[in-house]
Amino acid sequence: FQAAFALLLGPFTFFNVQKTKYLQIMTSLMRWIAFILMIILALIRIGRGQAEGHPSMAQLPGIRNLFGVCVYSFMCQHSLPSLITPISKKKHVNKLVLLDYILILAFYSLLSFTAIYCFRNDTLMDMYTLNFTNCEIINVAFIRYFLGLFPVFTISTNFPIIAVTLRNNWKTLFHREGGTYPWVVDRIVFPAITLIPPVLVAFCTHDLESLVGITGAYAGNGIQYLIPAFLVYCSRKDTQLVFGSGTVNKHLSPFRHTFWIVFVLIWGFSCFVFVTANIVLSESKL
Repeated sequence: FQAAFALLLGPFTFFNVQKTKYLQIMTSLMRWIAFILMIILALIRIGRGQAEGHPSMAQLPGIRNLFGVCVYSFMCQHSLPSLITPISKKKHVNKLVLLDYILILAFYSLLSFTAIYCFRNDTLMDMYTLNFTNCEIINVAFIRYFLGLFPVFTISTNFPIIAVTLRNNWKTLFHREGGTYPWVVDRIVFPAITLIPPVLVAFCTHDLESLVGITGAYAGNGIQYLIPAFLVYCSRKDTQLVFGSGTVNKHLSPFRHTFWIVFVLIWGFSCFVFVTANIVLSESKL
């Protein structure tokens, strides 16, 4: 199945993916349906008195996995440009974005809390949708197959888009001023270094929990904290050069002080140290 996935969707990395409007609408619709179904089914089981979950107040070893989950929830910010750009009058854009994030938080919270109270910790699968494939809550085969295959649908639609984005980022990263890439490098090398690593990782491991924990602890730390802090700092400097220091921006953020940039950098470094220590201590116990 992994080979079939790579052969069917991998070639998209070598081309450009454009006009994904209807693809994105379909994916969003399927996500809404799957999220609502899982929340309702878990609530039905809890309401029947069949809930098995007895979560503890906190588990420190789960911190590194928390960072991994935060990275994937942080990916909702990937959609911010597509949400903000079409809005012609941006007077109320802050309120609209706040409402959007409250909605996202509500769904994540409902999905998480219904899961931990509905299923025992040792029965919760890394891919949560699989908990409903053999669940006694629902006897409708279509719903079971839909939830079981839901990750396949979403990954199949998102993988080409994310892969093409990463490939273009590689090109930008190694871009030479005034120069162009040879055809082999542009059409073969960049798509290959984008496609091969995730395929190899998927072949080598199926432990999603450890994979999410490691990627979240290091790559996610940079994605969530370090890179945005540096981007904000550099963009503010660039804005001053372009518009002058006396220009007043009516859309200024409440976190416009430089203190917040320093705070985020310190926080990111602290998280890096904490998670590394947690991983070392966990592995040493094993």
